[in-house]
Amino acid sequence: MSRTCRLNCIIPPHLLHKLLESEDSEVRQTALDTLLATSRLRGERAVRASFAGAAAPGNGRRTIFDCRKGRFLPFAVLAQSEEGPASADESVKRAFDGLGTTRDFYGEVFQRHSLDGRGMRLDGYVHFDANYNNAFWDGRQMVFGDGDGRIFTDFTRSIDVIAHELTHGVTEFTARLAYHNQPGALNESISDVFGTLVKQWSLRQSAETADWLIGAEVFTPSIDADALRSLKAPGQAYDNALLGKDPQPDHMSGFLNLPDTERGDNGGVHLNSGIPNKAFYLTAMRIGGFAWEAPGLIWYESLKASSIETTFQDFADTTYQKAEELYRAGSAEQLAVLAAWQEVGIQISGVPAGVARARSLAATRNGAVGREDGLTALAQQIGALTAQVSGLAKDVTALKEK
Repeated sequence: MSRTCRLNCIIPPHLLHKLLESEDSEVRQTALDTLLATSRLRGERAVRASFAGAAAPGNGRRTIFDCRKGRFLPFAVLAQSEEGPASADESVKRAFDGLGTTRDFYGEVFQRHSLDGRGMRLDGYVHFDANYNNAFWDGRQMVFGDGDGRIFTDFTRSIDVIAHELTHGVTEFTARLAYHNQPGALNESISDVFGTLVKQWSLRQSAETADWLIGAEVFTPSIDADALRSLKAPGQAYDNALLGKDPQPDHMSGFLNLPDTERGDNGGVHLNSGIPNKAFYLTAMRIGGFAWEAPGLIWYESLKASSIETTFQDFADTTYQKAEELYRAGSAEQLAVLAAWQEVGIQISGVPAGVARARSLAATRNGAVGREDGLTALAQQIGALTAQVSGLAKDVTALKEK
């Protein structure tokens, strides 16, 4: 199966495998059923991928189908379309609205016409299987499980989950990041970044007021967990006896070298994504305001400039370059990008560590990087170097006179 044609699920395998260790037989059985159903779907996706053609055109029109607890998508019935009446089913309505919000976000913010940029139709399927604890994008459509009602709720409840999965489609039509190791973790991070940006955009939240959580609505009230992931604080989204502690690192020093297998999460794609996630959060907070504006544009243009095996270092360098192209060299936006990647343990190529540290000091009290402060810091550094050179010149002259 192609590394670029994956079944992208919102619930990472390590969480489902953790649930297999539960003392509750029902929890174990539901986790096993979800893993088996997902594995079967991956096989079907591999077969379909071999016959895949161009994306179906349709001016971004939405259609929602009801699987009625079934697993075979062709048997699903039409539930709501652009032309028909609104459904009374809350899951159908949420899926329909979520697909529309995501489509409108890409259209209005980045002038992108649906996922493929050419009006690809958006199909969604709700009530998939019984107690299915997942939601996924399979390269053609979005599919939602209802959850088991004990640990997970209906996955249509979370707009950032919907946007996360649909963004996998955007990635497929742009960089086509391979779904393993660093490119795969970057793939997941891109979906988290734009998933939260869609939520922030729909709620008109600034970087400072947003919660920066992915899937805050997917756990039932009985589960002590904030969300599936946190861009603000990777590794702190949950910590309880059932799920364990959130294993995401937020710095390269904690990078997880896992097997490139399904059990190893394809090299930890849902885990190591915490590192670029934190870099985006830090960039957005330093710039301030609406994160979908300058930070989002820099990341979007960097995604389009990336390729199948782009690494964290490659992407960091690209964001720094794009910040310069979009906002000029030494701008507040570029300094924010530089400082953010440095804080997660990635130095921008060609920028000496000392210079990067000096520029990183140019931060205002609310965390945003100011252009004037950045220029001041740089001027101070140049002034100090000039003084050193002048002092050395005097010492050389004195030695010659002796």
